[in-house]
Amino acid sequence: MDKQTNDAPTRLGYEIIRDHVLPNILGKHEDEILYWSGKDIARKFPIFSIDELPDFFREAGWGSLVAHEGKTAKDEAVFILEQSDTTSLKNRSYNLEAGFIAEQFQKLNGFLTECYGEKLPKENHVRFLVKWDLKTKI
Repeated sequence: MDKQTNDAPTRLGYEIIRDHVLPNILGKHEDEILYWSGKDIARKFPIFSIDELPDFFREAGWGSLVAHEGKTAKDEAVFILEQSDTTSLKNRSYNLEAGFIAEQFQKLNGFLTECYGEKLPKENHVRFLVKWDLKTKI
């Protein structure tokens, strides 16, 4: 076997940490901790326009994020995160991404914002519903 030196993390290494190590460490609080961690990451890596979200997701290795052009309201947005591997889709919590999206929207629109991820295995993607409260300014 050839000895290879590679300073960049591999996809396998990322998936081991994300799909096995973190759930073991975080236990039953995994979803809540990942959501708040996503919000913290958004504060440390701010974007300046919602149009930058897909680029950040791609660069972070989180997948291909696209704005859903379907029915939307003045207080919500929908994004689709496509995944190449259905196994990680079924086993992974996407609350880190949801928290990140919520915090970026909240910072940019100035309203209290939450984001919910829904796994859709048949379509092989995660649907994120972003909702903000027009009555609660931040």
